[in-house]
Amino acid sequence: MERVKPSRVVIDSLSEIRLLAQSSLRYRRQILALKHYFAQRDATVLLLDDMTAEADDKTVHSIAHGVVRMEELVPDYGAERRRLRVMKYRGQPFRGGYHDFTIETGGVKVFPRLVAAEYRKRIETSVLVSGLPKFDKLLGGGIESGSSTLIIGPAGTGKSLIAMTMAVAAVKRGERAALFIFDEELGLLFSRSKGMGIDLEALRDDEKLFIEQMDAAEVSPGEFAHKVRSCVETEGIRTVIIDSLNGYQNAMPEEQFLILHMHELLQYLNRIGAATFLTVAQHGLVGDMKSPVDVTYLADTVLLLRYFEAFGEVRRAISVLKKRTGRHENTIREFSIDNTGLKVGSPLDKFQGVLRGVPQYLGGQPDPKLE
Repeated sequence: MERVKPSRVVIDSLSEIRLLAQSSLRYRRQILALKHYFAQRDATVLLLDDMTAEADDKTVHSIAHGVVRMEELVPDYGAERRRLRVMKYRGQPFRGGYHDFTIETGGVKVFPRLVAAEYRKRIETSVLVSGLPKFDKLLGGGIESGSSTLIIGPAGTGKSLIAMTMAVAAVKRGERAALFIFDEELGLLFSRSKGMGIDLEALRDDEKLFIEQMDAAEVSPGEFAHKVRSCVETEGIRTVIIDSLNGYQNAMPEEQFLILHMHELLQYLNRIGAATFLTVAQHGLVGDMKSPVDVTYLADTVLLLRYFEAFGEVRRAISVLKKRTGRHENTIREFSIDNTGLKVGSPLDKFQGVLRGVPQYLGGQPDPKLE
């Protein structure tokens, strides 16, 4: 210390000093002596403890100015998850709770827990249209910026296509959009979307669309929230798509904490003026549907997609169940998917029981073609 005169000192680890001291009283005296010694030399000291002593040993906690506890959690499947918690920091405000972190090449990367209440400024909203007149009419004119939209329905109904249609509409307005994919491989997504008239790969290469494939077995909720924040804060992106919440839930098996994470993330995105689109795949195809997690109360707008059988064909129907930010149609409209993308038809006013999957036809001459 006299020769180098360091400004920062690391002692690794306290367990060795604890063994040398032999008794708790002597151990505390030694740590206090070290504290006074380093304080006189204006040095910042980091004491590492591998927690090999008794779990209730808090000998050093009252001596140190700050205490940071680091933990490693090993799920039944997937990579280990690391998190830390600031237990004490004298004279400084700090963010409580657990914060996810990773160990990467170059050091430790910490993802502070997102607190939506810190973002009080409300951005002026505007109406975002999809470019499909009948779809926008169903939505009461469009989707408001600074709101979240949940697209829910069974597998294959077109949830991802509706979200991508809104992303393309944002690009046409001169904005940028972000697409976080949990369930589909990017190569397959690019080829499938190109077959429906949407070239996602070209939009990504032109830096108009940010696309990232998320591995639910590797990413933690805190890391994912950090990625979303980086997009909207550093890239100025105001259209965010999460496809799907089923994959996001797999990254976080505890359902109650998934709800809290999504609440904070959606509140944050709403307050900075971003339009968020979430997809949820329901269990089943027709009839009684079950959702893996109920987040309908979190979303400002809920779009319901359904299969139904009519005139010997399996068809698709779309309706708006909820919209907090304005009026919307109460009708159920048929829609189809072809090589030009999404097509929305007129209200199904001649059918009853569409949402059950096997409707009853009530009107005159049947017209099996979509308008």
